[in-house]
Amino acid sequence: MDARLPAVADQLLLIERELRLLGWWGSVMPAEERLASQEPFCLDSLALEEWLQWIFLPRMKAIIEQGVGLPGACAIQPMAEQSWRAEGARVAALLALLAEFDRLINTAA
Repeated sequence: MDARLPAVADQLLLIERELRLLGWWGSVMPAEERLASQEPFCLDSLALEEWLQWIFLPRMKAIIEQGVGLPGACAIQPMAEQSWRAEGARVAALLALLAEFDRLINTAA
């Protein structure tokens, strides 16, 4: 078992919590065609916070539950920083959580 799994799982819960605190947790799943984008982060069809909720978090939770290997690299925080540039300090905690997630993934097991 990858020793990072407990920390990664905790980090996912913290990211979800922060999305909820920001009011960015949706109650209605986007249409299937919006979720099926082939663009990185579904940039052409979803806001980044939607991608986090509906694609990233479920996929990462499935990886942990199934015990398959974690991704080899991750760089969500730079994308988030760019996407939420206008949000300023409001998103500082979420950016820090995403940076920590990236660090966990990018650290060799």
